[in-house]
Amino acid sequence: MMTRDPRLPQTEHDADVCVVGGGMAGLCAALAAARHGARTVLMHERPVLGGNASSEMRVHICGADRHGSIPHLRETGLLEELRLENLSRNPHRSFSIWDTVLYEAARYQPNLTLLLNCSCLDAEMAGDHIAAVTGWQLTTETYHRVQAKIFADCSGDAILAPLTGAEWRMGREARHEYGESIAPEQADARTMGMTCLFSAREYDTPQPFTPPTWAYVFDREEDIPYGTTSGHQWWELGYWWVELGGEYDGIRDTEMLRDELLRIVFGLWDHIKNRGDHGADNWALDWVQFLPAKRESRRYVGEHVLTQGDIESGGRFDDVVAYGGWAMDDHHPAGFWSARLGAPSNVFHPTPSPYGIPYRTLYSRNIANLMFAGRCASCTHAAMSSTRVMGTGCSQGQAVGTAAAMAGKQGLLPRDMGRHIGELQQALLRDDCYLPGVIQEMPALTRRARLAALRPIRPVRQAPFDSAQGGQGRPAQAGKGHPEQRRGAASAGDAEPLRDGVSRQVGDAPHAWIARPGDSVAYLFDAPVAVEEVTLVLDSAMEANIMMSYHQPDDQLTSVPVVMPRSFRIEGLEAGAWRVLAAIEDNHQRFVRVPINARVEGVRFTLDRTWGAEESRVYAFYVSQG
Repeated sequence: MMTRDPRLPQTEHDADVCVVGGGMAGLCAALAAARHGARTVLMHERPVLGGNASSEMRVHICGADRHGSIPHLRETGLLEELRLENLSRNPHRSFSIWDTVLYEAARYQPNLTLLLNCSCLDAEMAGDHIAAVTGWQLTTETYHRVQAKIFADCSGDAILAPLTGAEWRMGREARHEYGESIAPEQADARTMGMTCLFSAREYDTPQPFTPPTWAYVFDREEDIPYGTTSGHQWWELGYWWVELGGEYDGIRDTEMLRDELLRIVFGLWDHIKNRGDHGADNWALDWVQFLPAKRESRRYVGEHVLTQGDIESGGRFDDVVAYGGWAMDDHHPAGFWSARLGAPSNVFHPTPSPYGIPYRTLYSRNIANLMFAGRCASCTHAAMSSTRVMGTGCSQGQAVGTAAAMAGKQGLLPRDMGRHIGELQQALLRDDCYLPGVIQEMPALTRRARLAALRPIRPVRQAPFDSAQGGQGRPAQAGKGHPEQRRGAASAGDAEPLRDGVSRQVGDAPHAWIARPGDSVAYLFDAPVAVEEVTLVLDSAMEANIMMSYHQPDDQLTSVPVVMPRSFRIEGLEAGAWRVLAAIEDNHQRFVRVPINARVEGVRFTLDRTWGAEESRVYAFYVSQG
């Protein structure tokens, strides 16, 4: 145990959940735990959140949609919420504004205490339980000691592993251990490396460049992994293949590796500017990354270790709580220098998208109250080459935070939540996460309405409501006619997909009601009921690319999707007349919960405007009874 200097202050925190590491996985874990009522502390060693996606490293968030090339597979839930907020506020794709979006989400989240610039350096153990962790906050010269019921390590380097005695691995497994065809014949300590990016800007006049004396010199195209034919078009944000570290200790040697990466970056820019005609005369360096973005280091050992075979078979687990879909993208340990070996910098091994990730990979096998998410989750090297991307980490993080909060409320340990996996899955689905193959259960009121209907809702071309009073008049033949018209009705199209438990397109099935401005859909009840809340899942252009990237095809959205409903109304039917219960303006979110708290005979949703499109999808419309 660390000996604290008594001359320096220490602040005590008592929490239900403590998350260590505020990258994208840790941020989603902390937000999920806090939103589920857990007193949560997020300890992060950097001044900004987001980890590799922050302004310090500027890596785009990849996931199951593979740069938008596989439509409708974006990770929803918290990641989608943060991305859509960024689209509404950050049209110029500034990473500093993105930092602010993430900071605001954590700093002003009820139940969440944010400790920035605070590096975890000690853990106190009580048998196989973590009792507390301590971090050193550089800016305030203060120790922060956090006691909690459950700890979640999302630090990337798995800092709690050496501090707690949790089982972990680092390096590549032998092919025979898990029967992985892409693993090496013999186990070794090699990993994927870390990258330093840079950005450049074009000016109206020539911009000379004199390299520092310590920069490497690359006279030949052959000295550079991708030469000039395919590698030099990404001056706006550098090259992922400026990578080193796989042949060293990716934790202990980080400072040395950073120095080497900087020598490569400035030597590469010297090559682009001064050693051949690359069309870069008017370009100048604008930013260089000084904190390398890591791909791999320690990995925890959980109750299940995800393998190549698990991924290739689609991850069909009963306890699926997250999903991936990125290829098994295995980078050569030599990184940048692999070109001299005649080896490719990376190899893409195909995977299905999506594939499921089980809950058992997200908690420790031997430390009772330790969970984890992100690149340190329980995977082999081969499987981790896919699960390491940040979109998948966010999916895992939201599952970990939700599970930790639920376990804390019930006095359970993470392992015990395996007996309540259905409850956890439904909680995640209710928060707009996607779990392949798992259907969301309807809220009781919505379920009763559906089950009471004699036949599914039929397309109704004429609005079933008198529009003489601007769409708020008396329902036509209220309480009469066909049972399906009493239970639910839409002014156009088939509304049944709104309550089928799937809130996105899957394959060719849209699972959506298609609406135009002015269209309405309503649930009507046999008698007045107390409605507490309406939940909507709206159209955020799930087929589009919303990564914030400067070195991918520039087909990315930079503003709120035009198909997103911008304004809409929720109305209640009271004494035969419709009354506005909520009018939403300038909406830019896919997942919307609207508190109602009214006793009504029906609830109606009306789309008033989109952000420019002629029609929009509504994936879900649920009413919950108080």
